[in-house]
Amino acid sequence: MASARVAWRHSLRFRLAATYSLLALALIMLISLGVVTLLLARMDQQFNDRLNERADTLAETITTVGAGLGKPVGGASAYTMVIDSDNRVAFASPILKSYFDAPFPFQGQSRVPIQDTSVRVATRDAGAFGTLWVGLPEDDLIAARQSAASALLIALVFTPLILLLVGWWVGRRALSGLQGAANLADQIDPGRSLATLPLPAREDEVHRLLSAINRLLVRIEAGQAREKQLLGQIVHELGAPLTVLQASLRRAEERTDDPEVRRAALVADELTFTTQDLMQLARGQLELKLAWHYIPARTLQERLERLVPGTLYEGDWTGGILCDPDRLTQAVRNLLANARRAAGPEGSVKLTLEEKADHLTFTVRDSGPGLPPELGERIFEPFISGAGSSGLGLSVSRQIAVMHGGHLSGGNHPGGGAQFVLSIPGAALGDED
Repeated sequence: MASARVAWRHSLRFRLAATYSLLALALIMLISLGVVTLLLARMDQQFNDRLNERADTLAETITTVGAGLGKPVGGASAYTMVIDSDNRVAFASPILKSYFDAPFPFQGQSRVPIQDTSVRVATRDAGAFGTLWVGLPEDDLIAARQSAASALLIALVFTPLILLLVGWWVGRRALSGLQGAANLADQIDPGRSLATLPLPAREDEVHRLLSAINRLLVRIEAGQAREKQLLGQIVHELGAPLTVLQASLRRAEERTDDPEVRRAALVADELTFTTQDLMQLARGQLELKLAWHYIPARTLQERLERLVPGTLYEGDWTGGILCDPDRLTQAVRNLLANARRAAGPEGSVKLTLEEKADHLTFTVRDSGPGLPPELGERIFEPFISGAGSSGLGLSVSRQIAVMHGGHLSGGNHPGGGAQFVLSIPGAALGDED
């Protein structure tokens, strides 16, 4: 038996890998954001410390008898100005010479753009000289921030894919035992003993799972055996008195021709066929053997006319049929009985026999309401009925058709009512046969 394959998106391995990846991604995101935030904060703090240290140094230099005025401080990147009491630039470093002896333009700003460069600003009191304004370019800090954001973005893009692949591989290895257990479960042969699952050598969770399944299968098999035995005993106990009752009613019908006796005989026939259906269900299809006979189709028609009166017969009934007459009668009779119940006393039931080159087809159609669409193929399961019957007839009829090498299908006719088609192989007999 081929093992069933599970769609990858529904497999336990994929779900575990996806869950592992999402959890790992969430943790990595939180940790990465925390680390990057802390790193940027430390870089920003270091930048401010540098700026404040430079401002303090320059302020001390200027206030010490103006020793620092007029001298370049910190090279070309130094951004320094002294603002007098009239809010005019009294001194500016070479890079800011355009602001010298002009009104101070950056009053109250902590960041200013100078020559396409973002400059962070600090101010200090310069005593009699006024206010010291010191700036420090943020280019390196901005570049570091951008690099950290790019690295975080790349990590968030590629990390889920890597985690998913790793999780899939880890899950595949970790769940290989369960995969093997599923393959072993697919090897159960319903036609033999149910407890056929071999156990792995290692006594792990998979061993426990398969042991539990085996114990469950043993209990199921024992329960089914008890049910079949009980059902067989019930059918056997009913069969003998029903046979006597059926024979007595037939003799009474022949003597009196009473309609009530005839109706009682039909009820006895109905009960007899129900017990036959139950017996076949109890024994199972594999335990039954067919007794093959070549009979005229007209003989089958006569038996069906007596069992299910009021049926209209169409088609060619002049040929012969190679079959088990009792079983085939049982199968077709079940179809006719169901059709009669669905059509009601005033409805019509039609049986058409069609002979083709290699098979015979029995088509049963009624004028009833049709089959419930929600049942579908379940109509052929035991104890499933759409017309208030026991639900055994269609199941048994399909078994009999399969035993003859044919099949049984059913559905609703486009013109209304239900239609069942039972097909069996033709006799294919030559003149000598």
